[in-house]
Amino acid sequence: MKISVVGCGYLGAVHAACMAKLGHEVVGVDVDQEKIDALAAGKAPFFEPGLPELLTETHASGRLRFTTDMDAIRDADVHFVCVGTPQQAGSFAADLTYVDTAFREVAARVKTGDVVVGKSTVPVGTAGRLAAELTAVVPGATLAWNPEFLREGFAVKDTLHPDRIVYGVTGGVGDATGEQTVTTLDAVYAGALAGGTPRIVTDFATAELVKVAANSFLATKISFINAMAELCEVAGGDVTQLADAIGHDNRIGRRFLNAGLGFGGGCLPKDIRAFMARAEELGADQAVSFLHEIDAINLRRRQRMVDLTAEVLGDQPVAGARVAVLGLAFKPNSDDTRDSPALDVAASLHALGARVVATDPEAVVNARRRVPGLEYVRTAEEAAAGADVVLLLTEWQQYRDLDPTALAELVAHRRILDGRNVLDPIAWRAAGWTYRALGRP
Repeated sequence: MKISVVGCGYLGAVHAACMAKLGHEVVGVDVDQEKIDALAAGKAPFFEPGLPELLTETHASGRLRFTTDMDAIRDADVHFVCVGTPQQAGSFAADLTYVDTAFREVAARVKTGDVVVGKSTVPVGTAGRLAAELTAVVPGATLAWNPEFLREGFAVKDTLHPDRIVYGVTGGVGDATGEQTVTTLDAVYAGALAGGTPRIVTDFATAELVKVAANSFLATKISFINAMAELCEVAGGDVTQLADAIGHDNRIGRRFLNAGLGFGGGCLPKDIRAFMARAEELGADQAVSFLHEIDAINLRRRQRMVDLTAEVLGDQPVAGARVAVLGLAFKPNSDDTRDSPALDVAASLHALGARVVATDPEAVVNARRRVPGLEYVRTAEEAAAGADVVLLLTEWQQYRDLDPTALAELVAHRRILDGRNVLDPIAWRAAGWTYRALGRP
């Protein structure tokens, strides 16, 4: 099929490359010339495992191209809109500026029979409004909402082999126009569907709610175990053993029960806040009022890590202490520092006067843009040299694999704070380290 992808940021670039991999003829469009130049050269403008190789392969096949010319979408039959919906300044609500602009540009160029597909995470009710605006311009074009469920670090896999596909269509199940749209989308995702991926066809509102509901549930699970970590710290319990014990219950499960610094990034925090804002607009704010506490628990973990650093330093003041920070991205296998707990902790310690020496395998450039006052180095060993305390804040595998005996030779004081509960406390203590972690004795 001939497909256009409007918006070539994280979501759009991955989606475009994966659609080309599946055999479609794809054009990606974005207003950012620098981004388009990089993608056109087969280079990912952000770190995502497997994407550079996929871009190279699909470029060579002739099925993928990138441009800043919106008129390039005219030849396509299916148009995916993949622009961002950041949090509004001074509000929890989502900023739909990019979505509205993109849809206006697309509507001015589509033709009768085309299907426009929204993939952006938007407040419920947005798709219905955009569908009316689209058909007012091109009566024969239709809209579908097809939420994305990408995990940074696994985005290529999640697009090529999704665990479910959701279509929100006009009128929902059984509507004639909706069924025609379903047929078109089935052709787009034929490979995944043939492999047994579940497909759910629903109305616009349900499709819009799926992503924010899923993220809210995951955020709740993460904040729950972090709330238990707070209790463990005052009661003397071990939150990792607690998580193992309750995780054996099949109704609960062990995944996402890892206590630590909590969640961040460009999706979970802003999505649950936008969900709260939209629920309030609809007069249903009490239904999701618990999400305020979920957000608050998550943010408290960051301050607790700052407080724990001061506690471990003992009589040595934070101001002037050399603090090694291992990890700046919000999660491993990503260079994303948006709402990163790790970078937030590093910045807070810097504000208290600490000499923060930080490193990350991929996120140093982005971190420096956001917090230019830190000292940035390339390796964990450089960061740890002469450190009064070491903080592991993003659980990259190379940090998990550090040799505590070798690292001990570099630091001024053997103190380590495990912000992600991924190190073996027995091994580190045996090497002479003071080991502390959130929610553990």
